[in-house]
Amino acid sequence: MSTITVPAHAPSVTDDVEQLRKAFSGWGTNEGLLISILTHRNAEQRKQIREIYTSTYNEDLLKSLDKELSNDFERLVHLWTLDPAGRDAYLANEATKRWTRSNQVLMEIACTRSSHDLLLAKQAYHACYKKSMEEDVAYHTTGDFRKLLLLLVSSYRYEGSEVNMTLAKTEAKLLHEKICDKCYNDDDVIRILATRSKVQINATLNQYKNLFGNDIDKDLEGDSEDEFLALLRATIECLTYSEKYFEKVLRLAINKQGTDEGALTRVVATRAEVDLKIIKEEYERRNSVPLDRAIAKDTRGDYEDMLLSLLGCTDA
Repeated sequence: MSTITVPAHAPSVTDDVEQLRKAFSGWGTNEGLLISILTHRNAEQRKQIREIYTSTYNEDLLKSLDKELSNDFERLVHLWTLDPAGRDAYLANEATKRWTRSNQVLMEIACTRSSHDLLLAKQAYHACYKKSMEEDVAYHTTGDFRKLLLLLVSSYRYEGSEVNMTLAKTEAKLLHEKICDKCYNDDDVIRILATRSKVQINATLNQYKNLFGNDIDKDLEGDSEDEFLALLRATIECLTYSEKYFEKVLRLAINKQGTDEGALTRVVATRAEVDLKIIKEEYERRNSVPLDRAIAKDTRGDYEDMLLSLLGCTDA
């Protein structure tokens, strides 16, 4: 459920490259031209634009952009121009460097991408940073965070539709036992959440509610200051209802003193071609305000214009 609009008859890649180069020429940068091109091209088209730009001008388009732009607008353009796997690798690398504040970004990537997309992100990470994503997660995280995050980024989940209901009931009982004992970091709890298929996890959590009367997230509320417990709840939400997770990220980014541009940029850039339309609907249902109106109220200038274009609020 993408929000971007791509023209049925887009200009040739060569034309796009020439127009982008023209946007950098002369006095100042034509940000409007950049936005009008980049936000109306899909991932494959943007990849081709970047390749042709490099071969034509002997410079990576990202370097040209970084020299001309600044601040939140630069970051949004940069993330959007990257191909999805490279973007995930870039975000994961950032997160490992300041893991205490960004552990949810690693979890988010591991839990909301397909197994194939996660594999591509790890390959891009290896190519770009000359080491594995798992290596950096293991090195930069500690304790329970390391145990959960390392298994999350290492897993290759089954994505078929088959469910083992006997296993679902058994593991629902196991989860309940560990949660009642406040053993939130138990190896079995982490193993179930990090390795089972999403349909299997949904079946297990449905059994959990049927057997014990509560949704698992209610039983995991615990200490609101417990960062690991918060990560565990977010993991479950990402695996079972990712649109609700991303709506909450956006709500917290916008509805407080000072906008969290980092979170806002990340969600819009990573979900615009995936499910941002559903996230927008969830946001309006939860907040009674359209997401584009909330963003327009909290942002300004070229940054606002590009966000709104990625939300599908402008014509191609």
